Amino acid sequence: MTEFGVNLNNREPLITSDYTLADLLDLAELAEQRGFGSVWVGDSLFSKPRFEPISLLSAISQRTSRAKLGTACLVTSTRNPLYLALEWATLDQLSGGRTILGACMGNPEHGVRREFEALGLPFGKRAAVFEEGLAVLRSLWTTGKVTHHGEYYDFDDVSFYSGTEMGPLMPAQQPPPTWVISNIRLTGELAPDVAKKRMRDACARVITYGDGWMTCCRAMHPEEVAEQIAALRKAAAGLGEDFGRYTVSYQVTMNIGDSAEQAKTAFGDYISSYYPELSKSVDLSNWGPTGTPETVADWFRQFSAAGVDHFICRFGALDQFGQVERFAADVLPALGKEGTAS
Repeated sequence: MTEFGVNLNNREPLITSDYTLADLLDLAELAEQRGFGSVWVGDSLFSKPRFEPISLLSAISQRTSRAKLGTACLVTSTRNPLYLALEWATLDQLSGGRTILGACMGNPEHGVRREFEALGLPFGKRAAVFEEGLAVLRSLWTTGKVTHHGEYYDFDDVSFYSGTEMGPLMPAQQPPPTWVISNIRLTGELAPDVAKKRMRDACARVITYGDGWMTCCRAMHPEEVAEQIAALRKAAAGLGEDFGRYTVSYQVTMNIGDSAEQAKTAFGDYISSYYPELSKSVDLSNWGPTGTPETVADWFRQFSAAGVDHFICRFGALDQFGQVERFAADVLPALGKEGTAS
């Protein structure tokens, strides 16, 4: 069954006075009331400043009761995995086992490179740092302890347990699901052989360290999603895993309007403020659909057919509440999923 979530845009309270942190918490409640199955927040240190995601999700966990709580995405490669394991386990307990860790290594834009430099981390080796961190998290969340001797982390029988507690501090879910981010394409700027190797590496990473795959920014190309799903299936078979247990998720940025032109203009204005660097270098049409409710619903039908199980809906608009309400009223029913009235 296809699931729908809402990205709560935790950067927007810093770029507009019309959407505050209190509004964000209210929007989380509204999304749950309107039938969305999950709520999400993003992450950035200082490249694109926003309110810290784990703290926010802790607050949201007390304002909601059913919706899953996730990150889209958390740059886990910039965090010490011991502290992250403890923080996330606490969040998972607070929420009653409702968390989903959307984990990413960091994109190649200049601002992210500066974050790695400021933290003393090797940006060029971020994939290896990322994988080691995920391995540490998985061990702590499944066995309650970790022994790991890698290039970047070296832990010997570490656990959140001193001997005086009833047992190691653990998450409610053991482990909380981790959805690994990958946006690899076989066609584009990369040489074909480089793209193929990166695709193989990305798929092996998702299958080995995750419970799902999260992607974005290929909204004009559902065939690329289907292509990577096929590669993931192949990787799962090669690693002896059942791909049926993995979730395929897509974060889509959209704007629903009365006309195509109105929605496109509002979307462009919003994204240029939200992502000033990226918006100049990417085709915004690949971020998601803009237009009438039926146009938007058609887009979701295409990507659902391509194999997406869970959509994370981010609304490129200053009026976050209006977009959530309109999606629930005009798009969800068209997709055969009725929203829930408050």
